[in-house]
Amino acid sequence: MDFDTILSEYKTTTCIMSVEKFENGGYGNIRIVAGNKPHCDDMLQTMHKPFVPNSPYAEYFPQDKNFEDFCYRCAILGQPLHTYVPLPQMGLWLNMFLLPLNSDVKNTGYCLYSYHVSPAADSEQRASLSADTASAVLQTCIKLRGSTDILRTFRDVIEDIRHLCGSDHCCILLKNEKERRCINFCESLKPDCGLLSINAYINENFYDVPFFDIMQTWDKTIGDSTCVIIKDDQDMKWLEETNPVWHKSLKQSGVKSIVLFPLSNNNVTMGYIWAINFNVNNTVKIKETLELTTFFIASEISNYLLLQNLETLSSMDLMTGVKNRNTMNVAMDKLVSGKTKLKYPYSVIFADLNGLKQVNDEKGHASGDELLKSAAAILQKSFGDYDIYRVGGDEFMIIAEGLDKRALNRKVKNIKTMASEIDDLCFAVGTHVAQEGEDIRSVMRSADEKMYEDKKNFYLEHPELKYR
Repeated sequence: MDFDTILSEYKTTTCIMSVEKFENGGYGNIRIVAGNKPHCDDMLQTMHKPFVPNSPYAEYFPQDKNFEDFCYRCAILGQPLHTYVPLPQMGLWLNMFLLPLNSDVKNTGYCLYSYHVSPAADSEQRASLSADTASAVLQTCIKLRGSTDILRTFRDVIEDIRHLCGSDHCCILLKNEKERRCINFCESLKPDCGLLSINAYINENFYDVPFFDIMQTWDKTIGDSTCVIIKDDQDMKWLEETNPVWHKSLKQSGVKSIVLFPLSNNNVTMGYIWAINFNVNNTVKIKETLELTTFFIASEISNYLLLQNLETLSSMDLMTGVKNRNTMNVAMDKLVSGKTKLKYPYSVIFADLNGLKQVNDEKGHASGDELLKSAAAILQKSFGDYDIYRVGGDEFMIIAEGLDKRALNRKVKNIKTMASEIDDLCFAVGTHVAQEGEDIRSVMRSADEKMYEDKKNFYLEHPELKYR
C-alpha cells in the first residue's frame, strides 16, 4: 500500500497506524507506520527526535488503553471515529479523527489518524457531538442548572447515566484526603443485579485493604488518559498486570466491566464517577458522553462543596468547632416564631468556664484558647448528638432534644469529671428540662440563672481562685 501517496493529500497532522490482530479477537502491537510532513515536524518538535516509520506508537504518543481501543475499532473493526478530549497531564486538548483503510497484510489492520493539539478547549469542537450524545449531555446540564435540591437532582442524574450506560451500578464517589475516607455522593443500583451498594465496599472490612487505599491507585492507572475502560477479559488481564490491587477488588465484587472517569476541578481530583457492568457494545458512545458530562458534573459538585463549606464556616465557631452565636440566634428565631418545634422533653444546658480570664492573663491567650478547645471537645464527647453553641467568650449552650432529667444529670456529671482531669479546666453548669408548654426563652433564662448560681457556689468554696 502506498502510504506516502495517501498522506500527501492531507494538510493536517496525519499518520497511518497499524494494528496487529490476534485469532482470539484481541490485538497486539500498534505501530505508526508512516506520517506526513506535519506529523514528522510535530514529532521532532515535541519528542526532540526524528520520526522513524513503523515504530511502536508509545515511542511518540502517550501510552493509552483508550487510544489503543480506538485504533483497534477503526483498523480492525472498520469503524470511523472522532473524539475531542483533554490531555490532563499535558494541559492540552486533542481533536482526533480515525478512518479505516483497506489492508493487504494478513492479521494486520490499518487506519488513518489525523489529529490537532491545542492548549485550550474549543467550544465548537466540544459541541460537535452526535445527536444522542449532545441530547444526553444537555439533559444533564438542564437538570443540574435548574435544581433547587442538588442532592436529589444528582440522584436523578446518576440514574440517567446508569440507564445510558446500560450498567448495573453507577456511582459518584468523592474523596477526603485529609481524613482518608470515601464519600458516597450518589449512586444508582440496578435491582437484583447481584452487586452491593458502594457503602458496603467502602467498609474497611470488605477487602483485604481499605477502600481508600484502592482508590488511591486509580490516578496512576488512568495515567495520561481521561478514563479507564475495562470491557473484556483482555482488558481485565491488562488491569491485573497494571493494578493487581484494584483488579482483585473488582473480581471479588463481581465486576466484569467498568468505565471510570476522574472528577477534576482546577486540576484537583475531587472524586470519580463509574459505571459497572455496562453495555460494552456502546463503549464509544458511553466514553464520548461521559467525557463531556463529567466536566459539568465536576463543576457543579465543586460549587456545591464550596457553598457547603461557606455555610459551615458561617455557622461554625472556627476555634472550637461548635456552632456559633449567629447560628444560635437563627435557631432561636425559628423556635420563638413557631417555624420549628422541639420534641419534649428537651433540655437546655449552659456551661461556662471558671477562671478563663486568669489563665489568659497569667499564661497567655494561647493557653486560654487551648482551654476553650478542650472544653468544647468535652462537650462534644458527651453531647455530640445535640446542638452545641458557643454563645460568648467562655460560654456554651446546648439544646438537647428528647433528653430527660436523669440522662441529663449523668451527662453533666460526666463533663465535670472529664474537665477535672485537665489543668485549669472547670465548668459552671446550669440546666433546665423543659416540659410541655414551656417557652424556650424562659427555659433558657432558667438554665442561665442556674449556671451563674453554680459559678457563685464554686467561688464560695474556692475563694482563692476568684479572679477580679
